[in-house]
Amino acid sequence: MSEARPYRVAVLVSGAGTNLQSLIDAVHAPGGPIELTLVVASTPEAGGLERARRAGIPTEVVPMGDDGREARDRVLGDVVEAAGVDLIVLAGWMSILTGVFLDRFPDRVINLHPSLLPAFPGMHAIEQALEWGVRYTGVTVHFAEEQVDGGPPILQEPVPVVYGDTPDSLRERIREVEHRLVPIAVRLFAGNRVRRDSVERRRVEIVEGDQE
Repeated sequence: MSEARPYRVAVLVSGAGTNLQSLIDAVHAPGGPIELTLVVASTPEAGGLERARRAGIPTEVVPMGDDGREARDRVLGDVVEAAGVDLIVLAGWMSILTGVFLDRFPDRVINLHPSLLPAFPGMHAIEQALEWGVRYTGVTVHFAEEQVDGGPPILQEPVPVVYGDTPDSLRERIREVEHRLVPIAVRLFAGNRVRRDSVERRRVEIVEGDQE
């Protein structure tokens, strides 16, 4: 009897790749149940590329060209599809994706965001949490959609905001939660435990146990 093929994951990065590293450390097992089979960066300077190379993971760079976002997303979609992946994780991918890319991989692209969505979407969630004086912010892993940070949550975890916090100190505590949640999310998908309602698209269920 042949062995089951690994659950294949592509990770898209734009920066240092600390969440990529959490996936490499926690779930990546070449030939095992879960394998990171591709890392794509939006810029050749992304630190995540070196993390991938050290782990022996193939890399690609797909920058924004003169032809615009949709042309970039067609190329990006071709690169990801050629890798035969089951799930795409946006781990610090700092560029809006269009339907040209997202529609090719329905319910297979997830993102993480440093707030309890729908609070504080966008680029400055940590600074906005401090400006508002909220007692808690957090981390959300959600389905990626064309609306920025608009897809329904899959996992959420609160992070307390401490009196005297700076953006850097709060970011560090949020990052610790991100590094824990994103591997959990990948394991849930690999175990076929994430269900998105086909009609009420904002309803997401985490089912118990491995599902065939």
